[in-house]
Amino acid sequence: MTDKNYWYETLHPSFGQYFSVDKTLYHNKTEHQDLIIFENAKMGRIMALDGVVQTTERDEFIYHEMLTHVPLLAHGNAKRVLIIGGGDGGMLREVCRHKSVEQITMVEIDAEVVSFCKQYLPNHSAGAYDDPRLNLVIADGVEFVNQSNEKFDVIISDCTDPIGPGESLFTSQFYEGCKHRLNDGGIFVAQNGVAFLQLDEAIGSHKKLSNYFADVSFYQAAVPTYYGGIMSFAWASQNSALRQQAQAVIAERYAQSGLRCRYYNPAIHVGSFALPQYLLEALKT
Repeated sequence: MTDKNYWYETLHPSFGQYFSVDKTLYHNKTEHQDLIIFENAKMGRIMALDGVVQTTERDEFIYHEMLTHVPLLAHGNAKRVLIIGGGDGGMLREVCRHKSVEQITMVEIDAEVVSFCKQYLPNHSAGAYDDPRLNLVIADGVEFVNQSNEKFDVIISDCTDPIGPGESLFTSQFYEGCKHRLNDGGIFVAQNGVAFLQLDEAIGSHKKLSNYFADVSFYQAAVPTYYGGIMSFAWASQNSALRQQAQAVIAERYAQSGLRCRYYNPAIHVGSFALPQYLLEALKT
């Protein structure tokens, strides 16, 4: 919610964060959700959907680098990438940095998010929407993965929290569709919330994904705006060796890619799969 000078996040009913609003750039209800973009002196421009922060200019690089480069470099030869969601363009920007990727399909349910992020968060996409490898599809992600016949090497679900339009991207129907859209040796990753505060989401995703994938786990990164602990990313494939690549292998691929990142590096890649004991214990239940 917002008042004249402050915006308050409403993700958790008894715990939260607030931001001073220096200037509201856009605030309206789209066909699917309430969208606000405003300026904050500390975090730059901030976008929120349905009362939940989605991205900020200052720390978005952590989230986007980790959700992109971990699966792509673990795979090692991804040619076709599917992004579900990601209308702000940050994920697309990072995928486009991989010159070995030949085709990128991005499925975003809300065309207005794409339009207004191009206008108000241009540094997120940084021109990536003009990349000739991109096929932008305005559609429901669940319907796409269950109706398309295309195959991909990596699927990235850049979803919101499981409320509103994002809820369907945490369902068995979605996970099963993603399994069918992956090539042999493919990898699925997804935003999965802050495990300390959203442990039930992690448990639910793990159980559902385990019905369709032989190797299911999480990896983590510290994103300041996603408060309450460490951000968790779901990981699913049919081959556990992809998750357990040696640091030397990742380092060689990273060097060959020509990437220069602000958060991601090969040591972070390998270490991000080390999970806290409370999460490991919860996933056993």
